[in-house]
Amino acid sequence: MDRPTPPDRYVSFKGIDCDGNARQIIARLYTHIDDPAKTNAFWERFREKLAVADDPLARQADGLCLLCSNIYYIADLFEEHGDEDGLAMLSRLEDECC
Repeated sequence: MDRPTPPDRYVSFKGIDCDGNARQIIARLYTHIDDPAKTNAFWERFREKLAVADDPLARQADGLCLLCSNIYYIADLFEEHGDEDGLAMLSRLEDECC
């Protein structure tokens, strides 16, 4: 039996690619947390949540929701490692999509 596609929960952001922006930030986030010197137990658990974020049957939250719910932790990580581009991307996501 085919499952129907769930509706887009972010309809108020019509015309803004919130999912695409979230994917870019997630990719940038991985550049930091994939480095054993920059990760910790929090980021390892966050990685587990991201691993199921694309599976609507297994996830508790999608990637955008995870980012918006943890925006301050992500900002701290980017600040700690001098990632100005990451901070700018995150600020834009927060303003436009969270």
